[in-house]
Amino acid sequence: MVDLWKKLTGELIDIIQWLDDSNNTLVYRFERMNNEIKYGAKLTVREGQMAVFINEGQLADVFKPGMHTLTTQNMPVLSTLKGWKYGFESPFKAEVYFISTRKFTDLKWGTPGPATMRDKEFGIVRATAFGIYAIRISDPGIFIKDISGTEGRFTTDAIQENLRGKIGLRIKEVMPELGLSIIDMEAKVSVLGQMLRDRIQPDFAAMGLELVEVQVQDIGLPEEVEKAIDKRGAIAAVGNLQAYTQYETASSIHDAATTPNSAAGAGMGLGAGFAMGGNMVGQMGGAMNATNAAGSANSAAPPPLPQQMTFHVAVNGAQAGPFDMSTLQGQAGSGALKRDSLVWKAGMAQWAKAADVPELAALFAGVPPPLPPA
Repeated sequence: MVDLWKKLTGELIDIIQWLDDSNNTLVYRFERMNNEIKYGAKLTVREGQMAVFINEGQLADVFKPGMHTLTTQNMPVLSTLKGWKYGFESPFKAEVYFISTRKFTDLKWGTPGPATMRDKEFGIVRATAFGIYAIRISDPGIFIKDISGTEGRFTTDAIQENLRGKIGLRIKEVMPELGLSIIDMEAKVSVLGQMLRDRIQPDFAAMGLELVEVQVQDIGLPEEVEKAIDKRGAIAAVGNLQAYTQYETASSIHDAATTPNSAAGAGMGLGAGFAMGGNMVGQMGGAMNATNAAGSANSAAPPPLPQQMTFHVAVNGAQAGPFDMSTLQGQAGSGALKRDSLVWKAGMAQWAKAADVPELAALFAGVPPPLPPA
């Protein structure tokens, strides 16, 4: 008789509680293993939780945090569903679901594809965005009825994809509405996040959720826009592009002339430097010619420029050049071209010292001769 009584009382549940050891569980169904709940059982609902009783698929009573003794008085809905008009003292069966009402943070979202928008500086651009958001359950009844259902354990993993999609699609609408340049938009991510939260909150509320916050962590720019920004920043940092080109050209000439055992490199450095300078001059001249032609369609084209005299120079036993007179004058001034440097141009029978060539002799007029031996 004693064993039978122990068996019967062991099938009655008198303590109902949930110790949450996870960080992603939204809803947990209390496992009663087909046992009946004892009349007067203790229900413990901890902070950050709510407990919901469901009878045969119908939502019954909802309990907030605290210690509750299950009687007719504190279960009015379930009493009505069970037909306990005059109270009860017998065990009963009902599904008990614990709801986690804490805030779930660091949930990630991102645009499913680029958002096409008009930019006042770059025209039509395609941008992406991503960030994090936070939620919590605000209406347990709606959430269980419409979302989690009878799942024994419902986690954020089961709903993240749906929520991520809602945010990702809506931000593609919100980004163009800001009316900002794609560059300025990165400085307004907090405003963008607030607008996004206000726009989407009704959709979350319909699922029994509160969208606590939305953070926009970054705006992804198209590769061509990023390159344009980099170029614009480089030009702004340099300031005067012509002066920058002249400085780079002079530096390459000096480095090539003063680096030992690099005659070929000297020739390449000089040639590349002056080619760049020539290209800049050509581009500027071309732009000026185009402007003049547009302003006076009947004006005659100017005659071609005369060919400049060029010389090859022997540097450390290797041939470098050809260099025009302006370049050679700079070399003579820096000491890279000396009086006894061997030079040659088209029409000369053989290499000769620079000082012996009439066209180059004048370059050394202001250059002192080498000191006599001590």
